[in-house]
Amino acid sequence: MKILFYFLLIILSPVINSQSQFQQFINHVNSLPTVQQKTAAVDSFMIYARSGGIPFIEDSTANFIYLGNYSSVTAAGDFNNWSATAWSLTRLSQTNFWYRSQTFEMDARLDYKFVLNGSNWILDPENPNTCSGGFGPNSELAMPLYVQPWEIQYNPNILHGTVVSKSIYSTNVSVNYQLNIYLPPGYDTSSAITYPTAYFQDGAEYISLGSAVKVIDNLIDSNKIKPLIAVFVTPNNRNEEYAFSKRNQYRLFFVNELVPYIDNNYKTITSPDNRLVLGDSFGGNISALISYNHPEVFGLCGLHSAAFWPNNYEALVMITSGPIKDIKWSSIWGTYESIYPELRSFRDFLIGNSCEIDWLERPEGHSWGLWRASLDRMLEYFFPANPSSIFPEENIVVKNFNLYQNYPNPFNPSTTISWQLAESHFVSLKIYDVLGNEISTLINEEQQAGFHKIDFNASSLSSGVYFYSLHSNNKTLTNRMILIK
Repeated sequence: MKILFYFLLIILSPVINSQSQFQQFINHVNSLPTVQQKTAAVDSFMIYARSGGIPFIEDSTANFIYLGNYSSVTAAGDFNNWSATAWSLTRLSQTNFWYRSQTFEMDARLDYKFVLNGSNWILDPENPNTCSGGFGPNSELAMPLYVQPWEIQYNPNILHGTVVSKSIYSTNVSVNYQLNIYLPPGYDTSSAITYPTAYFQDGAEYISLGSAVKVIDNLIDSNKIKPLIAVFVTPNNRNEEYAFSKRNQYRLFFVNELVPYIDNNYKTITSPDNRLVLGDSFGGNISALISYNHPEVFGLCGLHSAAFWPNNYEALVMITSGPIKDIKWSSIWGTYESIYPELRSFRDFLIGNSCEIDWLERPEGHSWGLWRASLDRMLEYFFPANPSSIFPEENIVVKNFNLYQNYPNPFNPSTTISWQLAESHFVSLKIYDVLGNEISTLINEEQQAGFHKIDFNASSLSSGVYFYSLHSNNKTLTNRMILIK
């Protein structure tokens, strides 16, 4: 206890120079003369670090930490293309304490693992936060301004849709495909109501890893999207069907077999502007091929980190060199992905040719963490609630404390922020930049229960990502918004 107290005095005392707490700790341990003293100082620091979370983050610097007696420790993740050798940790002399300090964007979210002795891949044992991926869980680094997506959580207090399982045989591909079909709350086969439809590649993973059913339930309940039917299609031979030898057969299965089956058995709106195909990585590639070749069927196309490189960039070349077609696009990617330059070029082509496109670039990697957190944006873009109900009416009974996505988003220079209060409370609404600097206070007053909204004019600000944070009754909600000038 005395050692811990002494250490805390060191790191919490006024900083005489510009060194971070972590660097002061490293320097302090290096100055100690004995192994016992070094070990005691490390033990004390770990107690302190664990209390705030590891990686140990100070402003924009994340300090990766590992304790263990190994010959080498490296960090592999979204930040270095999952290289087992690129990022070595440094061993603190005469200790089992390994570390690496790295600067990231304040709102970055990245997956990583440690690699011990060049071959043993493990989760960070000091970090309880993980994100599921296609090859199992990874440790998650979430920088201070990253906002965990509320919509991926199961809410027992709302109405939920129904998921039914079906199987369909494809004569084009000569295999059976497993389907999970989401029917929205209130779906009634005897009703005259029909619904837009979203078709998901990698269907099982969008449900299990992308939390798609939870996202759709939450968005419908919060009046962010129209009720819809979602068709989750699980591939049999993913690479071949999405990118290589069976891509054309799979495309024909989608258009000539799957869509007619869904339209004949469920209450769908059959116009192409109410039918979305979307996917991740190779799933984005096949979604683009399906939509571009068949815009009369799929007028909406969603791309999560679309991997366009197969077959000498077949999909990308076809779209950018062929005729412009009546397709509404959404493209979302991470700046830590190797494919981001071509996705920027794809975006620029669509914008330059006056195509309808919503895009989002985030400081993240090629990961389900990015795709699940941005599915709401994609669905809100394609299937927004009726314009008259974007902001709920005053006479609706309010049951929740909620902060809505600003509208429009991206925006220039003005946007509307809305929120709801279940009870009367003092409310503050503030704007921050990506470094956490307060830009403006929009609301700082007592407000009655109900729905509220305010216009925010950003004409004096430069283009970029900003955050708006609502605080009331010891609760804080934060959303991000994008200003494009």
